[in-house]
Amino acid sequence: MPVFSKEKAIELIKEKLIKSNCMPENTDGIIQGILDAEYSGIKSHGFHYLPIYCNHLKIGKINGQAKPSVDRISRAALKVNADHGFAHTAIDLGLSSLFEMTSQESVAVMSIYNSYNCGVLGFHTKRIAEKGFIGLGFTNAPASIAPIGGMKAVVGTNPFSLAVPLDGQAQIIIDQSASVVAKSEISVRAKTGESIPEGWAFDSQGKVTTNAQEALKGTMAPSGGYKGFGTGLLVEIFTACIAGGNLGTQASSFAGEDGGPPSTGQFFIAIDAEKFNSNYKESIQSLISSITEQEGARLPGSKRQAAFQQNHNQDIEIADQLLERINQI
Repeated sequence: MPVFSKEKAIELIKEKLIKSNCMPENTDGIIQGILDAEYSGIKSHGFHYLPIYCNHLKIGKINGQAKPSVDRISRAALKVNADHGFAHTAIDLGLSSLFEMTSQESVAVMSIYNSYNCGVLGFHTKRIAEKGFIGLGFTNAPASIAPIGGMKAVVGTNPFSLAVPLDGQAQIIIDQSASVVAKSEISVRAKTGESIPEGWAFDSQGKVTTNAQEALKGTMAPSGGYKGFGTGLLVEIFTACIAGGNLGTQASSFAGEDGGPPSTGQFFIAIDAEKFNSNYKESIQSLISSITEQEGARLPGSKRQAAFQQNHNQDIEIADQLLERINQI
């Protein structure tokens, strides 16, 4: 399997994005997002997505010439117009102001609209936690989950993420979608012809399927039944009804070529926990210990954090078939 150093991986991503009509200044955020996913062992959101990003740049689903803008609407709130470009660029643009406001006001929020897929949501909340703040994030997606008792998709896989700081690191990262699995996991298997486990998705007739291609024509299974749909609905309210992104039923696909820009949204909340509770560190440490001291128990996010620490100075492997697709860009 071909391997790339970090420097060569960055060069490869940047070259292909620029060749696909992306301004150089709009490449930094998405490059870091792809690398973080690879290092964290979340390959479904790493190089796997590069051909999709480049195709969407070429056909106009992503505006590679985007010039996102920030509107600070109060002392503790800002909104960012992503200008139909990469969500990563827009989020990066607003983060420094979000950190400044949180330091001053204890709690601050940031919304993103006219946006695109933000990749691994936990990548963004992790950066909030690394600044010493609790980070809570939401991002919506094209509709793929039907309400309980229905067959027509209303909300997307719509993940939320919570990153909790301790001693300068994100010690807990909860990053979960409203569906049993992220849709990209099914997309990966659809490309390879691999079947999916029963309970991941339904076909277009609302029946359980293990065929990844048929699953992409149907709907995703909500995690925990009605609770999963409720989670997706919560995220939809924050990202579409509040942030101003398209509803999932209005957004075009993150994977296909139909339609224009998805224009989805993100919403982030940053909290300076120690301003509320002077014993925050002790409380969090006690909570963490109650989990990690149990044999076999795992702290949410510990697997990806351990993978990142192990891999971030290592070369990145890209499967031959995927590299061939990338080289054709």
